[in-house]
Amino acid sequence: MSDTTPTAQLSAVGVSIWLDDLSRERIASGGLEKLIAERDVVGVTTNPTIFAGALAKGEAYDEQVATLAAAGTSVTDAVFAITTDDVRAASDVFRGVYDSTEGEDGRVSIEVEPGLAHDAAGTIAQAKQLWATVDRPNAMIKIPATIEGLEAITEVIGLGISVNVTLIFSLERHRQVIQAYLTGLEKAQAAGIDLSTIRSVASFFVSRVDTETDKRLEAIGTDEALALKSKLGVANAQLAYRLYEEEFASDRAQALLGSGANVQRPLWASTGVKDPNLPDTLYVTELAVDGVVNTMPEKTLEATFDHGVVTGDAVTGSYAAADEVFAAIAAVGVDYDDVSAVLEKEGVEKFIVSWNELLDTVTAALEAAK
Repeated sequence: MSDTTPTAQLSAVGVSIWLDDLSRERIASGGLEKLIAERDVVGVTTNPTIFAGALAKGEAYDEQVATLAAAGTSVTDAVFAITTDDVRAASDVFRGVYDSTEGEDGRVSIEVEPGLAHDAAGTIAQAKQLWATVDRPNAMIKIPATIEGLEAITEVIGLGISVNVTLIFSLERHRQVIQAYLTGLEKAQAAGIDLSTIRSVASFFVSRVDTETDKRLEAIGTDEALALKSKLGVANAQLAYRLYEEEFASDRAQALLGSGANVQRPLWASTGVKDPNLPDTLYVTELAVDGVVNTMPEKTLEATFDHGVVTGDAVTGSYAAADEVFAAIAAVGVDYDDVSAVLEKEGVEKFIVSWNELLDTVTAALEAAK
């Protein structure tokens, strides 16, 4: 690799670096623009946890909260106004990236309410509302990859809205997400929508897979089991990339791509290590490959910039070894399907908890502003 920064090297491999964080203070201070210029950041993702943290500190929201309180705005409407304003402003910051990459990057994601995770109709309605309110072509609406979410993904893509599919843990669910995307593209095509304007990413969670699997391996406790700790997360993502390659090589996908559609890029999410014994750039350098997004918390971004060792494509030559990890995990008695199911359920529950914290934070702010 050339003698540039590790984040520049990662970008040169073909990885789009998105920041997994957003706050009004970061936007107003110029911090976001600085990350674009100095850390090769080309997008942002948000979630209820991020917004709850942003609102709980600093004074950047005080003026808007006071205005909303004076108008008697409900807490739900206040949260909607505050978060969509931040996403719109961030989208404007990233507009240059969006234009220079012809829509591939410069994306800012905002999530539907997590309580709608099992409500397809509610998800579709809110996705349309968020898209219309943010009113920026480089926004993305985050929809969780629950069974009900799959239906919503198809419908929302079919309306020409760009979607970040979140909370994917298993290979089979990833396959279903890709199929939901392709069906949505077909609906959009039938409606006369320009397919080239629609973008989507499939957010495959990494570190949480290791956290849950390692807990089970430790409970088994054998030498064979313990030797497999912290291996499934990377192997799972590597095989997700193989699946992506296979699915988009199909005749169905190729026909849509030939009509101007874009692939649904894999996105590595949950890339901050949870185990302090692991290298802090593990889920970045080991998953470097062309055509993916890695969305990083700032701590992981800074670690990568400081000491990440990027050696090129770390994924496409790894499939046989990843298959071996899967076989070994099954052989010691860890049920991969159960791990995935538990993580999806917990993922939705954690976002609901964060959403409620966000509502509580805004409720308190509105009361204090009266």
